[in-house]
Amino acid sequence: MDFKSVIMPSRMECEEETHSDRYGKFVVEPLERGYGITLGNSLRRVLLSSIRGSALRQVKIGGVLQEVSYLPGVVEDVTDIILNLSNLVFKMQVSDPVTLSLSVSGPGEVTGADIKPHSDVEVLNPEEHIATLEDDGVLEIEMVVDVGIGYVPAERNKVEDEGDIYAIPVDSVFSPIKRVKYNVENTRVGDITDYDRLILEIWTDGTVTPEDALSYAGQLLTDYLALFIHFEKGPVPIYQTQQEETEDVNPNLFRAVDELELSVRSYNCLKA
Repeated sequence: MDFKSVIMPSRMECEEETHSDRYGKFVVEPLERGYGITLGNSLRRVLLSSIRGSALRQVKIGGVLQEVSYLPGVVEDVTDIILNLSNLVFKMQVSDPVTLSLSVSGPGEVTGADIKPHSDVEVLNPEEHIATLEDDGVLEIEMVVDVGIGYVPAERNKVEDEGDIYAIPVDSVFSPIKRVKYNVENTRVGDITDYDRLILEIWTDGTVTPEDALSYAGQLLTDYLALFIHFEKGPVPIYQTQQEETEDVNPNLFRAVDELELSVRSYNCLKA
């Protein structure tokens, strides 16, 4: 099958003026009419749903058994503390769960910077507020951070060891992609102006760069689409002319019956 008539994009550019570890703007052109929406929508859905990231999975807070609880000397209740912990952005160097901890006495504000350092995990927003302690307040927390994809509800994050009654499972949002936006404009190829230009914008939480996320999404789409390819690419077929096709034909087929040395019976059958 000949694909030469299909326009393929000649380049993909990244807007360097606005590029950062958390934002990237990419332009792809030229594309056949309609391919801008096809590629833009596909990449957007994969980016938002299928990029691996890190998130909180469960917490233990000072002997508390459930979320609807209060701690002496702590302004926030346990529910608010867990919500604040869920806002922390973790960058993990390993794929196995890691346990982090903090222990702080009041008075003062507790932030992500109070989490004890760990060689395999980095807190990218250490200024994030966790709780406020009064003079007699003490806050001790253990939290499990894990790697995953998409959204996992708290019910699926329950610990396997049912004897650990102090572990509170939480909802996990693993996706490092905060937002994806695409736009399709017209572009020119020669004198034709109805080709597509795809403009793709990606916002991340900083644990993955926009270009790495886009590269992974493209690879994932390629792996899936490969399942639908049941043929190998080959050279474009060259069709023979009528003269070339007749060169291998038996010349006896063009002779008259009278010229052939046939038996009487065969001759009569052909002449009939």
